[in-house]
Amino acid sequence: MLPPRLQVEQLTFRYDERKQENTLENVSFTVQKGEWLAVVGHNGSGKSTLARLLVGLLTPNEGSVHINGIKLDEDSKWKLRSQIGLIFQNPENQFIGTTVKDDVAFALENMNMAYDEMKVRVEQALEMVGLEDFAEYDPSRLSGGQKQRVAIAGLLALNPSILILDEAMVMLDPKSRKELMETLSNLKTNNHITIISITHDMNEAQAADRILMLSSGQILHDGEPAEVFQKEPTLDVPFAEQLRRELENRGSKVPDGYMTEDEMVRWLCR
Repeated sequence: MLPPRLQVEQLTFRYDERKQENTLENVSFTVQKGEWLAVVGHNGSGKSTLARLLVGLLTPNEGSVHINGIKLDEDSKWKLRSQIGLIFQNPENQFIGTTVKDDVAFALENMNMAYDEMKVRVEQALEMVGLEDFAEYDPSRLSGGQKQRVAIAGLLALNPSILILDEAMVMLDPKSRKELMETLSNLKTNNHITIISITHDMNEAQAADRILMLSSGQILHDGEPAEVFQKEPTLDVPFAEQLRRELENRGSKVPDGYMTEDEMVRWLCR
């Protein structure tokens, strides 16, 4: 049996060794191949710290991270970083090349990859994110959603098994956000890439297979979106569920329990 894509065991981290206050404490979870996990929580809950621990930018005080069965440590992190990629809020901070294809090829060039193989990988990565017609464009002149897809393509060229997005949609307009969500859904479904999205946006979290909610550096909830939204009253639920609750408060006979956008549309059109 293959190991999980990602296995986190009793992860504990503190920024100041002189203090006993931990940013993360005894965090354990697994993520499988082709699974989409949304990590949510209020400011200061430890979400971004977790993302940096998962890619080896920070070293835990206790606990471990295994990627495809291999422990992440000082000896393995450079090899494992080709298997797990991190996308930040502002993709322009990650751009190197003067054209889209040059930027996607940058990491491959650093690996001294043969030109023919590199060309194929770049073309495949751009096709996977729907930007094959933008190869010669200046990445800085693209829309916000397109810039994020260029950043994702740069990671896809390395053939990763895990993508982590740290608030990657926070600066996007609704159209760009929708396009990026569709890209991620296709990567998960067609390429079986594991996705971990760190987010405040509950509409983004709703698209995930599971939600992991952090509170004060510990896991408060871990379950399907419907389950977590019903259990946790402090979360700003997606719009469809907000509408269901408002209709219920006004005396309408709406279905009991959480509803997705598609379920709400079907119910309204019945």
